[in-house]
Amino acid sequence: MALILGIESSCDETAAALVDSDRRILAQAIASQEAEHAPYGGVVPEIAARAHAERLVPLIERVLKEAGKTLSDLDGIAATAGPGLIGGVMVGLVTAKALAMAGDLPLLAINHLEGHALSPRLADPALQFPYALLLVSGGHCQILRVDGPGQYRRLATTIDDALGEAFDKTAKILGLGYPGGPAVEKLALAGNPCAVPLPRPLVGSGEMHFSFAGLKSAVLRAVESGQHAPEDIAASFQAAAVDCIIDRTRIALGAMGPVSALVVAGGVAANQTIRAALEDLAANHDLPFTAPPLALCTDNAAMIAWAGVERMEAGFPADPLDVAARPRWPLDPAAEPARGAGVKA
Repeated sequence: MALILGIESSCDETAAALVDSDRRILAQAIASQEAEHAPYGGVVPEIAARAHAERLVPLIERVLKEAGKTLSDLDGIAATAGPGLIGGVMVGLVTAKALAMAGDLPLLAINHLEGHALSPRLADPALQFPYALLLVSGGHCQILRVDGPGQYRRLATTIDDALGEAFDKTAKILGLGYPGGPAVEKLALAGNPCAVPLPRPLVGSGEMHFSFAGLKSAVLRAVESGQHAPEDIAASFQAAAVDCIIDRTRIALGAMGPVSALVVAGGVAANQTIRAALEDLAANHDLPFTAPPLALCTDNAAMIAWAGVERMEAGFPADPLDVAARPRWPLDPAAEPARGAGVKA
């Protein structure tokens, strides 16, 4: 029975959690930074890193106390080592290194995206490899075949903006504040998704990659026209985004071979409209549909701890104490770069 302490600090959530190999979350804590970043309409990296440094150790002490555990009870320390805002990633990784050294414990340097990719298996013991994964967050929008820990084949990525970024920018354009994704989803409930003619970039092209920059620009033009109610713009934007997701995912499912399920993960996976559309798509392909509970969609340390459990049980060696933090870290380094994607690939 492995017991892993997870640490997450890649963006604006400081988090710690204890998870064991029986999929039990013994304790977890998250310190949000929404109030600190709200005046700026987005995450300020320097403010985020400073907040992580102030809050992380007290959070770790809190989860150990709540679980009735000490450092000597642990079997490893798992921490996000990238990708993410490098200052925050360094805070979490350096803290994990110190704890691993102090407790003579294995260090597990976790790819934040792998945490999201494996998080559905923390909540659903029936989910088996391989599965099709739509990974949608503020910084990434990818479709992957997941064959196991460390085994990912990326079929599609964004050639410009991630979907979560498009949600946040739409919220900012509409004056909804930060965080933007939940605000757009809430406003869209009161709107007409057919009211505003917005583009569906690349839909019908047969290409698997995503593009949301043109959709975001179209939202800006719709707002500037003064002809549409904010709730109708929000609903129409969300409907366009869903059409893009379903079109690309349908193509990818036909290209990746047999899989056990269609899975969605990442912060945008909390969107209920997107979940419902993907569930219908999975049913049309005779596949089960799996999504993590909402608490495991956004950045959290339980998914990082669970990724550590998965890697340890799969026989991956511990990482050296000089492992470096990485601002960019693709899950599939062998994937061919998408046109225009640059470092976002």
